[in-house]
Amino acid sequence: MEPVTEHDIRSSFINCSKGDAKRLPVPRDLDDRPWEDLDFLGWSDPSFPGRCYVVVPREGRLVGVALRYETGGYRRAQMCTVCMTTHASGGVSLMTARKSGESGRRGNSIGTYMCADLACSLYARRKKSPALGRQYREDLEPEERIARVRDNLDAFITRVYG
Repeated sequence: MEPVTEHDIRSSFINCSKGDAKRLPVPRDLDDRPWEDLDFLGWSDPSFPGRCYVVVPREGRLVGVALRYETGGYRRAQMCTVCMTTHASGGVSLMTARKSGESGRRGNSIGTYMCADLACSLYARRKKSPALGRQYREDLEPEERIARVRDNLDAFITRVYG
């Protein structure tokens, strides 16, 4: 992924108002991100537990999606549907996104199970390992794992567009 600016991020959101996009917290460490290892930018909202954001390069432009997830409570080991990494308790969350357009304004949403830390790109590249979970041993080459992350995230974004 190419480095992005705060302006790029704020103008990319498809499932929230321009006012909401203007108010959301943008990561302060954009200059320090490992851009060459990222397929998307993901971060949590430190002031609002249960809210996070992803910005994905798609068809020559950026697409941002605001997500929500449940915090607290007991969780069992689960697998991320984006990078296929298995995490122990709490490492994967059901991320829900309001759909874009009229469908979203009517309250329709979709969800997918994702790594709670939004580090799917790093897990696919084996640059990060789950704390207590494990990644399945598979015969895929790194390029194939990276392509799977991109394809799975693209499919989710397509569903947000509805």
